[in-house]
Amino acid sequence: MWDIIGQERAVFLFQRSLERGSLAHAYLLVGPPHIGKMTLALNIAQALNCESSEPPCGKCTVCKRIASVKHSDVQVLELSRVAESDEGESKTKIGVEQVDQILHSVNLAPFEGRYRVFIIDGVEYMSIAAANRLLKTIEEPVGKVVFILLTANESLVPATVVSRCQRIELLSVSNEEIEEALSNRWQIEPQKAKLLVRLSNGCFGWVVSAIADDSLIQQRTEWLDGWREMFDADFDRRFAFAAKMVEKYSQNREVVQQKLDLLLSWWRDLLLVKVDCGKDVTSVDFEDALKEMAIGYSLSQIRAFVGRIQSAKEQLRLNANPQLVVEVLMLNIPEKSKVENPIA
Repeated sequence: MWDIIGQERAVFLFQRSLERGSLAHAYLLVGPPHIGKMTLALNIAQALNCESSEPPCGKCTVCKRIASVKHSDVQVLELSRVAESDEGESKTKIGVEQVDQILHSVNLAPFEGRYRVFIIDGVEYMSIAAANRLLKTIEEPVGKVVFILLTANESLVPATVVSRCQRIELLSVSNEEIEEALSNRWQIEPQKAKLLVRLSNGCFGWVVSAIADDSLIQQRTEWLDGWREMFDADFDRRFAFAAKMVEKYSQNREVVQQKLDLLLSWWRDLLLVKVDCGKDVTSVDFEDALKEMAIGYSLSQIRAFVGRIQSAKEQLRLNANPQLVVEVLMLNIPEKSKVENPIA
């Protein structure tokens, strides 16, 4: 049974290759974070080694061992954290040493399965030296060996690597498919399912993570509460909040970008409420708060601040001074006023 949801085309492409005996020696799975690339990669590894007549069954010992990443013939290589750069940013790379560890096993015959499968997650973060080392291997495939490379940003993967892989793109999953899976497979209550669907942005992998870990929703609520306090705060509190954001940025840029994404989502929801499209908001668990807040702002204020959040995100991406960017954003939070024309 294929665990991946909403990726019928990707599954069909691989199944057809498996049935025809025309497997590629290297696959490149392309798609946004949490779309299900790792789930599909492990499913492929199961299909290649499953003991059932209709692989992957998901029930045999082999499938279970692969699902828990405990199969000796299936290796998963992920990012490792390395020393901070001169700019003070903690960077992640897949280095030569890591690639060498898996390449050491390439020429060995499968130990307990039919194929050796090497899954490399975040291949866009592979160093040039590591990419070159890997390239030599996938240029000259060996026996029962399959490489599965995963990337959320194909443009950063060396073209020489891309050209030697069979590319499979994973697309956003429809809300209807996600909601159906939540209801039938996980028996999630309708209200929670509706929230998970809206928050997922079509990435079913995120939904699965949120089901397994309630802290993801809890963290989002805490971040939203922090932002909402700033909307009515004085400048001293806003600057103190900005200082904490900048400190966090020096430690983990991704988290700060996620917080800004959440802020952007909130103000987009306000925009939808303002133009009577509340049925399409993301934060369905805050519908009443959004309606109440929207009364205090004009449409032009909301639009302007959405643009400023987008600008701040882009400036940070281009390595602008984070303190200046965040402080200016705090200063630009619009002030509430009595709005005579709600669509002005």
